[in-house]
Amino acid sequence: MATGSRTLWKGAITFGLVHIPVGLHTAATEQGVDFDWLDKRTMDPVGYKRINKKTGKEIDKDNIVKGVEYEDGQYVVISPDEIEAVFPKTTQTISIERFIDANEMPFIFLERPYYVAPVNKSDRVYALLRETLIATGKIGLAKVVIATKQHLAALVPSGPALVLNLLRWGDEVKTLDSLDLPPAGKKSLSAAELKMARQLVEEMSGPWDPADFKDEFRIQVMKLVEKKAKAGEAKTVFDPEEEAPQTGEVIDLTALLQRSLKGGASGGSGGKKAPARKAPAKKAAGKTAARKRVTAKAEKDDKENAKEKERKAA
Repeated sequence: MATGSRTLWKGAITFGLVHIPVGLHTAATEQGVDFDWLDKRTMDPVGYKRINKKTGKEIDKDNIVKGVEYEDGQYVVISPDEIEAVFPKTTQTISIERFIDANEMPFIFLERPYYVAPVNKSDRVYALLRETLIATGKIGLAKVVIATKQHLAALVPSGPALVLNLLRWGDEVKTLDSLDLPPAGKKSLSAAELKMARQLVEEMSGPWDPADFKDEFRIQVMKLVEKKAKAGEAKTVFDPEEEAPQTGEVIDLTALLQRSLKGGASGGSGGKKAPARKAPAKKAAGKTAARKRVTAKAEKDDKENAKEKERKAA
C-alpha cells in the first residue's frame, strides 16, 4: 500500500484553478525471476559494453549518436540539442484534461498503476475529488510527466485511494481490422449453446481474490534458490545501490477550489490558471539539478534496454 512506502514523485492534481498536492507510490511490483549475468570465475556482475555490431569492437561513448529508423535500414540522426528542444517539460502536475464515464475506458489502454496520496495537508480536497468521482461515476483523463516521459493517465477512485493508471496512447493500441472475428451478436449461436455456456460460467464464478492466483514458476524457482542458499551454495555479489532522483515541491493552492466552482473553470483544462510564481534561486537550482539526475536516469534506462536486447539476441 502507499502508506509507509517511498514517494516516487511529488506534484499536484490540477483541474480548473484547483491544485491538490499529492505524491505517487508504486502500486504494483514485477514478481518475475530476474536472472542476472555473473562471471562464474569471480562472481562479479557482468556489465554492459558498447559494441559495434558490425566490427565486434568496443567503442567510446563519444562516438555514439542517437538515430531514429524511419524506413527499413534508413536512419536520421538527432542531436542532443534537438532532443532537448522537444523534451517534455517537467511541470510536476497531474493535469486533468477531461472527465469521462468510468465504463468508457477499455481495459486494453491500462498500462501501469500508481497510488496517489495527499501531501501538505491536502486531505480534505483530495477526499472531495475522490468522493465526487465515485458519486458521478467519472474518472479523470490527465497528462503527467514522469522520469522525463509524458504519459496519458486515468485518475480513478479505488476504495479510500485515488489511483493514477498510466495509459497507452491512442496510436499505440492496434485496431481490429486485421483480425478475422465472428460477427457481434447471438444470431449464429443456438439457444441451447448459450444456455449451457451461461450455466458453466455461473458454476465457475466466484469473488475476486488476488491471493488465489500466483506465479507458480517464480515460486518454484525461489524455493530452489532458498534450498541451495541453505545448503551453503550462495555467493556474495557486489551490487551498489543508486539514489532515487528527488522532485520539486508544489505549493498548496486548494483555496482556489471555491473560485473554480464559481465559474473560474470552464471545464477540462480551459479554465484560467493562477499566475505562476517565480521560483527562488535555490529552488530553481534544485530543479535544474533534479532534471540532470532524471536525464542521467533516462540514459541509464537506455543502456538497460540495450542490454536487454543484447541478452535476448544471445
